[in-house]
Amino acid sequence: MAFKGKTAVITGSNSGIGLGIAEDLARQGANVVLNSFTDTDEDHAEAKRIGDEYGVESRYIKADMSKGDECRALIEKAGACDILVNNAGIQHVAPVDEFPVDKWDAIIAINLNSAFHTTAAALPMMRKAGWGRIVNIASAHGLRASPFKSAYIAAKHGVVGLTKSVALETAQEPITCNAICPGYVLTPIIEKQIPDQMKTHNMDRETVLRDVILVKHPSRDFATISQVAGTVSFLCSPNGDQIRGTTISLDGGWTAS
Repeated sequence: MAFKGKTAVITGSNSGIGLGIAEDLARQGANVVLNSFTDTDEDHAEAKRIGDEYGVESRYIKADMSKGDECRALIEKAGACDILVNNAGIQHVAPVDEFPVDKWDAIIAINLNSAFHTTAAALPMMRKAGWGRIVNIASAHGLRASPFKSAYIAAKHGVVGLTKSVALETAQEPITCNAICPGYVLTPIIEKQIPDQMKTHNMDRETVLRDVILVKHPSRDFATISQVAGTVSFLCSPNGDQIRGTTISLDGGWTAS
């Protein structure tokens, strides 16, 4: 049980990548705090399921990651934060001159500002405990740009920069900060988009994956939720002690070119 006695807070974790990360850490003994902006019976049931399945403490705490005070309150309500995974994020696509201001503000707040607020709140806890891990889920778009995604690109580049600054500030402490930069990950959301893309382009599934969705992946394959989760766990292990301020790409070779 690699993380027994540790508490992990994962933002944006009631589904998809965040939930996969929470499950992987719980499997290895960490107590976990799930989070999103909703507060449904299903949210709390998911946390209970993880706790029951892996024999750890597992809670769901509602917090709107677009609001700095709620980001900080999430960490305070958790009571402890040995592992912080900043995963919450949203996306919107539009040309810069047509980009809705409210969408820009929301993307910057949720994708970037939230990581600042949670990190600022968690660092004193980590210092008191004498150990900590911060893993920011950035994106291949934190290293490369694409058109019509200006807010997302700006936010994810900002996350990478924040990661480096925090890593330098904690360089002589037993606290690390790193970023994972996935390309396209096969999540339930992506899976639901595939039939629509097949209809739009009049292609079969394999062709849509190869020539439309995964065109930027030289591997022509998705990263998986379990691969992202496994990378988080690696960074939190003793093998990650001297990995500081770096980005790890899970993008099928996208950023190699």
